[in-house]
Amino acid sequence: MGNLLIRGGRRLEGTLKVSGAKNAALPILAATLLTSDKVTVRNLPHLHDITTMIELMGCLGVGLTVDEKLSIEVDGASVTSCRAPYELVKTMRASILVLGPLLARFGSAEVSFPGGCAIGSRPVDLHLKGLEAMGAHITIEDGYIKARSDGRLKGADITLETVTVGGTENLLMAAALADGTTVLRNAAREPEVVDLAHCLISMGANIQGVGTSELEIVGVEALHGADYTVMPDRIEAGTYLVAAAATGGKVRLEGAMPHHLDIVLDKLRQAGAEVSHGENWIALDMHNKRPKAVSITTAPYPGFPTDMQAQFTALNTIAEGVGRVTETVFENRLIQTHEMNRMGADIQIEGNTAIILGRERLKGAPVMASDLRASASLVIAGLVAEGETVVDRIYHIDRGYECIEEKLQSLGADIRRQPS
Repeated sequence: MGNLLIRGGRRLEGTLKVSGAKNAALPILAATLLTSDKVTVRNLPHLHDITTMIELMGCLGVGLTVDEKLSIEVDGASVTSCRAPYELVKTMRASILVLGPLLARFGSAEVSFPGGCAIGSRPVDLHLKGLEAMGAHITIEDGYIKARSDGRLKGADITLETVTVGGTENLLMAAALADGTTVLRNAAREPEVVDLAHCLISMGANIQGVGTSELEIVGVEALHGADYTVMPDRIEAGTYLVAAAATGGKVRLEGAMPHHLDIVLDKLRQAGAEVSHGENWIALDMHNKRPKAVSITTAPYPGFPTDMQAQFTALNTIAEGVGRVTETVFENRLIQTHEMNRMGADIQIEGNTAIILGRERLKGAPVMASDLRASASLVIAGLVAEGETVVDRIYHIDRGYECIEEKLQSLGADIRRQPS
């Protein structure tokens, strides 16, 4: 399985290229199931979750051609199965995203209940309620969601009870081929949802209101092929910016989109960083200073992203002052604080809030990752700690960060992967 050995105390300095966004790539790959034409998807990150989705699509009979840059040509004309098996779905929640496209195009789908990170309840009931409103017949049998429709799905007026990224994406894809007009209210506005919508539009979908909380989709009889490039990963970009800030460093990220990270950049400035940016780059310079504590409260986009909460928690452990981190999206997402306290951090938990009294230094220790973003936060803690930190269960980090140790090494970090 392997772990990461980190010898802390080095400033990060240098330039990195941001990878494609996993959370945009996964629904875009699922969207290729909506057409029998060939679709080329570019800028896919080299990640385990992407490999799992490609394996899943192969199980469905999809023709796949991957080049050396991990651009992929998807041929949906050869689909032979509408069943997404437990063996693949159990490892990745995003597998549920094939439900809407399969049902919309073929009138039938069987998808195992998904797995993924242990960060709290992420039920799929809103996905199912929306599909039922569009005329789907859904039953739950033997751990599988079994859905069918009598002919094409029907356009519907759907108000989502809570903001759900996956639910918005599933229903958006299903509505693209539905008969009539679908209105999605209280839709998620995340950049990854916008990227999916732009991909669908390039395939011939009729979608209005992209980037707002109300989407109007006029269903078409068929979508066509396209050539689409996935957006850069805003969470990867944010993670490396926080890592540089925590170490007093200086980095420039090429290929980053600053308008996706407005609130994160504001918080980094509050922490004392000098931040500049252009259309497709972001630069940060801490001038070798210790960061100042910042307080955050997570919220759906355009609020502070839950996927950046753990990284800022790590920054606060060595910052000047007291920071409060409140998690409102997932109930178990402060779990990494217990591991940070093993490294000498001073973190108290009150309900869904972590109160962090910054220390001048942390001490290296063996720690264990519990989920994807928690693992990134423990790496950041290790980068600023004295001595050696060993981060175990790094299969989590490999789900969301492409070659993290190599990228950090290029910035001057003393980090290497080793067998457990």
